[in-house]
Formats: sequence, structure tokens, C-alpha cells
Amino acid sequence: MNISIIGSGYVGLVTGACFSELGNNVICVDNDTKKITQLKKGLVPIYEPGLEELISNNLKKKRLKFISSIKEAVYASEVIFIAVGTPSLENGEADLTGIENVARNIAINMAGYRLIVEKSTVPVETGKWVKHTIQTYIKRKIRFDVASNPEFLREGQAIHDFMHPDRIVVGVESAKAKEALTNLYKPIGAPLVVTDIESAELIKHASNSFLATKISFINAISRICEKTGADVTEVSRGMGLDKRIGPGFLNAGIGYGGSCFPKDLDAFITIAEKTGYDFTLLKSVREINQQQRLFFINKIKDALWIVKDKTIGILGLSFKPNTDDIRNAPALDIIYALQKEGAKIKLYDPSSMKKTKGLLAGVKFCRDPYEACRGSDCLLILTEWDEFKELDFNKIKKSLKRSLIIDGRNLYDGQKLKKSGFNYISIGKKS
Repeated sequence: MNISIIGSGYVGLVTGACFSELGNNVICVDNDTKKITQLKKGLVPIYEPGLEELISNNLKKKRLKFISSIKEAVYASEVIFIAVGTPSLENGEADLTGIENVARNIAINMAGYRLIVEKSTVPVETGKWVKHTIQTYIKRKIRFDVASNPEFLREGQAIHDFMHPDRIVVGVESAKAKEALTNLYKPIGAPLVVTDIESAELIKHASNSFLATKISFINAISRICEKTGADVTEVSRGMGLDKRIGPGFLNAGIGYGGSCFPKDLDAFITIAEKTGYDFTLLKSVREINQQQRLFFINKIKDALWIVKDKTIGILGLSFKPNTDDIRNAPALDIIYALQKEGAKIKLYDPSSMKKTKGLLAGVKFCRDPYEACRGSDCLLILTEWDEFKELDFNKIKKSLKRSLIIDGRNLYDGQKLKKSGFNYISIGKKS
């Protein structure tokens, strides 16, 4: 099929690369000409395992093309995905300016039937406005369809998620749109949920909000565990074996971050308010998530007593492993709070330091985990990279001023570290 993806950000790039890998002719569009120039050379502006190889492979096979002209993309493709950003406004609403602009440009440049598919995360009823915008600006009577096809990609494993999804959700209004999207996704062989556009739009926000709720729930449980002497990892294991609950997203820590959960939760709360429903449950989820960062900062203060002039080694900056994404990363809030208290920060992260150097003033960026430990008064674990699971703790113990590890991701076996002479502090476990 001939496909265009309007918006070459995280979702657009992964979607475009994977569709081309399935044998389709794909055009990815972006108004950032510098980014397009890089992508034409196979240089990918984001870190996502396997993505650069996928893009390079399909550029060579001429199944993938990068341009900055929406007009050219609309002319060449029958199926057009909208994958532009929908950032949060100050009131929590999604900013749909980009969606409207793209819909208008599609309408102006349509010469025949087109299927326009929402790929961006949008509030329910956005599809109606996309359809209205196209009807308003279209130059002549041309048939078109609007559909919704929300993405469920996890950063760090997005290609696997695209090629091996739990389900594919499409919201359509016509048999023609259903047939096109069914044929497009047929090679993947995953369960296909075909529904109306509004339900498809809601599935995305409801799914992300539910997962955020699981994270905040287990973090709330971790606080009770610390008060009672229980172990949150054991509680989580016992809960997760129940098939009705499942083990996913039940790891206690310093809370969720990234571009999806915080933004989508805010948007869903606002969507609910517009319908007249006060979604107090999700407001509590958001509050617990923020409190968990403060809770961890207080653990650091309790362990060090005086934070001012202390050197603190930090492992992990990205909001999760296998990505360089630092948007809403809990580590950022923790670093800012420690700097405000007068601490000196030494930091190592496998992927996100380069893009963060202009954002974090006064931080020493280190070559490896051991340099971050050298001369530090304590070590913080803020992202659960696999690399950090294989550290030489004898070397770390010799490098630290004090054998103090405060683990915000419950990455280690506390009993083993304590036997090795470490003061090990974690989340929701016995001290």
C-alpha cells in the first residue's frame, strides 16, 4: 500500500519504519527540514533499539522516503496517518493545533479518495473535528474517510510492540475504511478490535490511565509496607500471580514519567470534566505519583542528614531504560531538588546525557557508573538499566566515601548488599 505518515516524531518514525518493513511504500513527512535531511542519511534523532537499522534498511530498498511537503505526500498516498504531537496546555487539555493544521492541509491537497487516520493520542470526539475541518477546506466533492488507530508503543521496545501487539484497535465509519486498515495490518496477525471512532479514541486514554493507576497503587502500597515491615516486592508478586491483576506495572519505585502517562492522564481528567464527571480516582493517581518523588527525596535527606555540599552519584536519568527520553523523568525533579539543597551531582546514563547537558547546569556527566561513584557520599539508582544490574560492587564500595546506596527502582538484592557492608535503602522494603 502507499502510505504517508504526517509527523516524524517518535510515533511517526516507528510507525513509518515498521510499515515499510512490512513491504509498504511509506512517506514520512515533517516540517523540520533539518530533521528530514538527517533522516534521509539514515541518522535517527531519537534512541530506540533497532530503529536506525530498520530505517537504513528500508531507505536502501526505497520503500521509505522522508520529505517536508504534505502536498506531495497527500498526492502519492491513499492512506494518510496523522502522527503529530499533542502536547498539554496549561489546563491539562491536549493542544490539537497540529492536528487541525494537518487536516486542513490534507483537505486542500486531496485529488481523490483518501483515508485519514488519527495515530496521535487525541481526546474523544477529535475524529469529528478532523472530519469537519476536511469538509470545510476541501476544494471539491471528493470522498474521504476518517479513522482512529491509536498506538500502544512502549519506548525501548516499540518495534517489538508494533510487530507483535496484544491487539490492534481501529475506529471506523465505513466498510471501505475497515477493509483498508484490515488489509494493512493483516501481515501482523494480531487480534483486531474494530469499533467506532469515539470508542477507539477512548481506548487509548483509558488504557494509559489504567496503567498509571496500577503504578500509583503499588507505590501507595509500598508506603504501607514500610510502615508495617512488609516487603512490597513480595506483595507485588503475590498480587501479580492473580490472572485478573497480572504482574505488569506493579513495580514500586519513584513513579512514572515520560511523554505519555502524565500527558494522557491530565488530558483524560480534563475530558471527563468536560462531560461533567469529576474523575477523582485519576486525580489521586497523579497526586500519589508526585508524592512518591518527594518521598524518595526525603529518604535521601534522612540518610545523609545534611545534603548541602555532599557529592551525590546518580545512575539513570531517562524516565525508563532503553530510551533517551527525559520528558517528565522523575530523575530530573530529584536532581533539581538536591541541587536546591546545595548538593553536588555526578551523573551517568547510557543514552540521555548528550541531550541533557544544556538542561542540567552544574552537573558532572561521567563516562561510566564507577566515575559517578568515585568520591560520592552516596549512590542513587533512578533508572533500571540492565547495565546497572551487572555492576562490580566491590569496586563501587571502594569508590564511594560512604557505602550508601539509595535504590529508587528496587533493582538489587538488599540482603546481599548489606552482607557486603552496604547501607542499602530501597522502596517499600524492610530497612
